[in-house]
Amino acid sequence: MTALSVLDLSPIVEGSDASQSLANSLDLARHAERLGYKRFWLAEHHNMPGIASAATAVVIAHVAGGTKTIRVGAGGIMLPNHSPLVIAEQFGTLAALHPGRIDLGIGRAPGTDMGTARA
Repeated sequence: MTALSVLDLSPIVEGSDASQSLANSLDLARHAERLGYKRFWLAEHHNMPGIASAATAVVIAHVAGGTKTIRVGAGGIMLPNHSPLVIAEQFGTLAALHPGRIDLGIGRAPGTDMGTARA
């Protein structure tokens, strides 16, 4: 059987806010888990008012803590925005809290507009 995954940006729908968006992401992950999906990916985007997944590791902790079996991962963490040591520590801690369920995808793009990338 083909393993299926979900990629979520935690969109903030009109008339809503980031808090509701993150609750919606957890709800979506729970539905995906019940349907037998293998992974739930979260993407890093910055300076985008319609997306709530800027702090990807924090959102992964939220989703992994609210699910039981589905793997949860970053698709991906943009290394130009972060210290590699901090990312290694964050994802090592997540893996210790949720053994066998955390995935780390990394990239080299800034994940934002150039003005934000220079900040």
